[in-house]
Amino acid sequence: MSNVVKRLQERRANVWEQAKALLDKAEGENRDLTAEEETTYQKLNGDLDAIDARVKDMVEAEQRSKDADAAFAALLDRPAGARQQPREEDSELRRFARGELRSIDIRPEGPVNFRDLVKGTATAGGNTVPTTFYGQLVAHLIEVSGVLMANPTVLNTASGESMEVPVTTAHSTAAITSEGGTITESDPAFAKRTLGAYKYGVLIQASSELLTDTGVDLEGYLSMQAGRALGNALGAHLVTGDGSSKPTGVVTSASTGKTGGTGVVGAFTADDLIDLFYSVIAPYRNSPACGWMMRDATMGAARKLKDGQGQYLWQPSLQLGVPDTLLGKPVYTDPNVAAVATSAKSVVFGDFSAYFVRMAGGVRFERSDDFAFNSDLTTFRAIIRADGLTVDQTGALKVFAGAGT
Repeated sequence: MSNVVKRLQERRANVWEQAKALLDKAEGENRDLTAEEETTYQKLNGDLDAIDARVKDMVEAEQRSKDADAAFAALLDRPAGARQQPREEDSELRRFARGELRSIDIRPEGPVNFRDLVKGTATAGGNTVPTTFYGQLVAHLIEVSGVLMANPTVLNTASGESMEVPVTTAHSTAAITSEGGTITESDPAFAKRTLGAYKYGVLIQASSELLTDTGVDLEGYLSMQAGRALGNALGAHLVTGDGSSKPTGVVTSASTGKTGGTGVVGAFTADDLIDLFYSVIAPYRNSPACGWMMRDATMGAARKLKDGQGQYLWQPSLQLGVPDTLLGKPVYTDPNVAAVATSAKSVVFGDFSAYFVRMAGGVRFERSDDFAFNSDLTTFRAIIRADGLTVDQTGALKVFAGAGT
C-alpha cells in the first residue's frame, strides 16, 4: 500500500501545481481565468477532492485490516479449547439484532473525547478510533459534521437535565495605579446560558434477508446509517441553529470579524481573509483547536488567493489524510456554512474549543418487528440527545460576512 500512497501523494502535488500554473499565468497577464481555464481549474479542484476521498477510503480499509489482524491474533494466541467470552455490549447487540431484546443503550466507556476521533491517517488519529459499536457510530457522526471535526469541547453526561453554563462576554482589564492609590475593580462579565438535550432520531429499516445473511456486518451497517443520519441532522444545527428548540450554532453566536467590499456579491479577497485571521486575538489564534470552516465551493475560491508576497494562502497538506491549511491553520468543510453571497456569513475562523457540544447519555436503539410487518422489514430506531453553544463570546470565533450590496 505504501507505493500506492506515494503515487497518490505525488499525483496530488502534481494536480495542485497544475492549478497554480493556471492561476499564475492569468495573474501574470493581469486578467481573470478564461472560460476554458476556469473549466480546467474546476476539474483540477475535483481531482484534488477525488484523491482525498480515495485516501480516506484507503485509511479506513487499512484500519479494518488492522482490526481483523488483531482479532485473528487474539484467536491464535488463545489456549486450545478455550472459548472467548464476548463483551457484554457485543452480546447485547447480537441478541438485539436477533430480536431477543427490544431496546438497548449503547454508552461510551467513560468520557469520550471527540478530538481523538479524527478520520485521517493512523498516526493523526485513525488508531484512536475504537472499534466498538458506539465508537463506529460516533466516527460516522463526526465524518459528516464539520463542527465535530473541528475540535470543539465535548461534554458527555449520563442524563439530559438542563445544564447552566456561564458564558464569558467580557474580560477584566488592568490599569496603572499610583502608590497608595485604590485599585479599580474590573470584573469579567458573565451571562448564563442553558445547555439542554435536544432529541435527534432516525428510523432504519432492514429486510429479513439482510438480517439473516451471515456475510453482512450488521454492526457496521447500523452504525454507518445511524451515524450519518444523526450527524447530518445535528451537524446542521451546530452550524446555523438559532437556539430556539435547537442548539445555537457556531455561525449564529460568532461575531463579525470582517465585512467584504461592495459590488462583489459577497466574495472575499486575500486581504479580507488576512483581516479575519487577525481579528481573532493571539490566545485564540494560537490554540490547537483554531481553524477555518467553510463549504466546499468556498474552498475552491480560497485556493486561488495570494498574499502580498505572491504566496498562496492555501497550502496542500504534505501528509495524506491531514487537513489542508489556510494561513497555516487547518480547514474544515461543512455544507451547512452559507455559500458566498451578499450579506452571507460564508467563512468561520477561530478557536473551536470555545464551542461546547453536550452529549446526553449514550445512543438508544430500539427494534420493532411489527412496524413494517406487511413488508417483512425490521425497523430500528436510533436516538441521541445533544446541544451546542459558544461559551466564550468575547471573540473566540468570528465570521466573514459579505457586504449588504
